[in-house]
Amino acid sequence: MKRLLALLAGGLGLRALLRRRAQARPAPSPADDLRAKLAQAKAQEAEQLPPTVDERRADVHAQARKAIDDLGA
Repeated sequence: MKRLLALLAGGLGLRALLRRRAQARPAPSPADDLRAKLAQAKAQEAEQLPPTVDERRADVHAQARKAIDDLGA
């Protein structure tokens, strides 16, 4: 009789343990969050067209003119 009760208690305990493990989902780690943000940033970057050489050159010249004006003032 004691063996039957011990077996029954052990079976119920094992069942409860397995049920608890199945319900517990691990929280997303910070690394997973960073991976998701990186993937999102890469997707947004891929959507944007890169500037042409002329656009980059004009931007550099504008920045240089502004720096020269700031130094002269």
